Amino acid sequence: MVDIAVILGSLSDQHIADKVTDVLTKNNVSYDLRILSAHRDPDALDAYVRSTDARIFITIAGLSAALPGVVAARTDKPVIGVPVSAKLGGLDALLSIAQMPKGVPVACVGIDNGDNAAHMAIRILKLIK
Repeated sequence: MVDIAVILGSLSDQHIADKVTDVLTKNNVSYDLRILSAHRDPDALDAYVRSTDARIFITIAGLSAALPGVVAARTDKPVIGVPVSAKLGGLDALLSIAQMPKGVPVACVGIDNGDNAAHMAIRILKLIK
């Protein structure tokens, strides 16, 4: 069992994932890292979200930033979205993640702030363990 599933929409977001995994590693929190696009790999993403035993998802996405919402629509576990500054300074991704429809909640941290996503996940873990 892993505590946290870290999902990147693209390999180009690896530098943000490194921030997440550095904090998780320093705090001895187990994680599984996957590159799964909501647009290019929807079936693989669905299968992973439904099958993982992770307790929390950290999703990293830029541009349309659909990944966090897609994951949240397929699980009742906490989902934290990290917007990436790919275009428009990351504001497009930030707004896409923050403006989820009712019933599909996603916690959103600041643009490129993978560190805070990891810290938030650790706080949530302390509540659910």
